Amino acid sequence: MPLLQPITRRLLLGHGVAGTFLLPAALHAAMAAAPSPAKTHRPAPGPTRPPAPLVMLDPGHGGKDPGAIGVSGTYEKHVSLAAALELKRQLEAGGRYRVELTRTRDVFVPLDDRVARAQGRGAALFVSMHADALRDSHVRGASVYTLATTASDAQTAALAQRENSADRFGGPQFRDTPPEVARILASLVRQETRAGSTRLANSVVGSLDNAVPLLANPSRHAGFVVLKAADIPSILVEMGFMSNPQDEAALRRADHRIQVAAAMKRAVDAYFAASDRVARIAG
Repeated sequence: MPLLQPITRRLLLGHGVAGTFLLPAALHAAMAAAPSPAKTHRPAPGPTRPPAPLVMLDPGHGGKDPGAIGVSGTYEKHVSLAAALELKRQLEAGGRYRVELTRTRDVFVPLDDRVARAQGRGAALFVSMHADALRDSHVRGASVYTLATTASDAQTAALAQRENSADRFGGPQFRDTPPEVARILASLVRQETRAGSTRLANSVVGSLDNAVPLLANPSRHAGFVVLKAADIPSILVEMGFMSNPQDEAALRRADHRIQVAAAMKRAVDAYFAASDRVARIAG
C-alpha cells in the first residue's frame, strides 16, 4: 500500500493571521471533494401592500356634554359610545379595516378636535354616531346626514344647531400653490368628498332600512360642524331618538346595538367594494 504523503495547506485564521498546516493526503482529498456551502439567496422583496383603510368612528358627546337625555334618563353619550365600540368590533373582525374612535371613554372632545384627529390620522371615512332628541316624542327612527350649507328641512336645521358648538374648521391646505390653483384644487377635493359622503349615506340608509325603523326621508343634510373635513367622506348617523320611548328602550339593549352596527358594517363594506370597482375601471 503506498504511503500517503502529507499535503501542505495554508489557512487564514482571521485578523490577518495565516497558518501553514500539514494534512494527510486522504483528508485533503475529502475536503477538496466536499461541496462548497450553498450561498443563501434572499428573495427580492415584493411590492409593499398599502395599509388597510382607516375608518374613524365618532361617538357623539361625552364628559361634561351628556347629549340628549332619554325619557327614562338614558344619556346619549353612553349609547353612542357603546354602539361605536360594537361597530369597531365588527369592522375589525373581518381584518379589512383599521378602526379608531375619537373617544374611547367618557370624556369631552371638541367638535373641531374630532375632525382634526380624523384628518391627522389619514382616515378614509368618518362616521359620527348619535341618538338625539326632538320636541315631538312621537317621532322615531334612524336617519343619516351629510354636510350642506343649507338644511334639508327645519327639523334637521334645529338638530344641526344643537349639535354644533363652533364652526372654525377650514378646508384642505395647498401650500406653495398659486391662490387660483389652490381654490380649484380645494373645490375638486370638496366635490369628491361630497360625492363619497352621499354614496356612503345612501349605503347606510339602504342597509339600516332592512334592520331598524327609519324616519320618513331618512337621508338628510345640514351644516354639521363635525362633518366639515373637506377631504374625508363623512356622515352623521342618528340611530334613533332618545325622546321617543321605543327608540330609547331599543338603544339601551345590546342586541339592538349589535343589529344597528351590523347594518352599518354592511354599508361600509358596500362603500369600499364600490370604490374598489371604480378604481379598477379607472386604472
